[in-house]
Amino acid sequence: MPRLAEVDPDVARVLREEARRQHRNLELIASENFVSEAVLEAVGSVLTNKYAEGYPGRRYYGGCEVVDVVEELAIARARELFGAEHVNVQPHSGAQANMAVYFSVLKPGDVVLGPNLSHGGHLTAGSPVNYSGKLYSIVAYGVRRDTERIDLDEVRDLARKHRPRLIVAGGSAFPRAIDFAPFGEIAREVGAVLMADIAHPAGLVAAGLHPSPVGIADFVTTTTHKTLRGPRGGMIMCGAAHAQALDRTVMPGVQGGPLMHVIAGKAVAFREALTPQWRTYQAQIVKNAKAFAEALLARGFRLVSGGTDTHLILVDLTSRGHTGKAAQEALDRAWITVNKNTIPFETKSPMVTSGIRLGTPAVTTRGMREPEMAEIAGLIDRVLSDLGSASTEAKVRDEVQALTNRFPLYPERTG
Repeated sequence: MPRLAEVDPDVARVLREEARRQHRNLELIASENFVSEAVLEAVGSVLTNKYAEGYPGRRYYGGCEVVDVVEELAIARARELFGAEHVNVQPHSGAQANMAVYFSVLKPGDVVLGPNLSHGGHLTAGSPVNYSGKLYSIVAYGVRRDTERIDLDEVRDLARKHRPRLIVAGGSAFPRAIDFAPFGEIAREVGAVLMADIAHPAGLVAAGLHPSPVGIADFVTTTTHKTLRGPRGGMIMCGAAHAQALDRTVMPGVQGGPLMHVIAGKAVAFREALTPQWRTYQAQIVKNAKAFAEALLARGFRLVSGGTDTHLILVDLTSRGHTGKAAQEALDRAWITVNKNTIPFETKSPMVTSGIRLGTPAVTTRGMREPEMAEIAGLIDRVLSDLGSASTEAKVRDEVQALTNRFPLYPERTG
């Protein structure tokens, strides 16, 4: 069969350019990572051709006896990895995983207690522009001003006052580890269902480097990329009591046919995650984040909560007089990829922000360690200390290129 370059040279060129960009740049977006060649192969496989509505052994279409095997592998490996009773690997994303939980246990108008978006939460925990904020009555909890850590006293008080049907623990910009046990106690006290969203620290949870909500929360949702280093997608874990209702909600409730090529990629990633080498890699992600945070602090940056327990660092740029937007754009010109991010008690819009979010999964995947984290902190400092300087950005680009060349990424795809 003709190859992509023959059929569509325009798209082939875009793929080569993106592979080169990923190789060339320092990828510091905390929600991004680089999958293995094995995962890429699975996701680009013939499984993309197969419709498989339903579940293994209970499909609506014929010819599913082969794809049933790969979904069963993904489920079994995820259960082993996290110690979960029941796993659904069909959600297309973390947002759809969260939606499936909402639709399993809530009615429109029910009260949901979840993390404030600007304090580290996620769109699906009640943002007014998201389905969660439009369909449900949202009560938000935040972090303390003095510690910038989750205010469990506030969570408890709000739960007692509003009696939510669902409590959400977890988000997209918490640099500190979350202890799910107190959330479980609060949920039981007020008769609420607890959903733990571990999309960011899932790899750390699987490796025993972050508290696990499995066995505490009624539902645990996650993406399969980020620290898990699998393909883009979602997953839900729950106890046997919720399994039937959850599966019915995922399909046919909020999705149709699953993406079997992506589920194959999930299965491969979960197999990788069951190896000792992968757990060593997860430990290095945390070591790198701590070293990165220490190097930034030494250069005068203010970090939200003072540091990190995870893979994620949130930098407050207020004292430097920069916006997150300006910092992101300047660093991008220097081939350092970050994302602007709101900080607790934010005063600027989400499109401008006062902070940037940094993460270590992708650079750790490339083999970088603590010395490189100190080097990267220095590069960031130089760009942001001379914001807008074309000559500084050019010099840093050269040093970024030299650094990334020492840790090649997908060499066969960048030629």
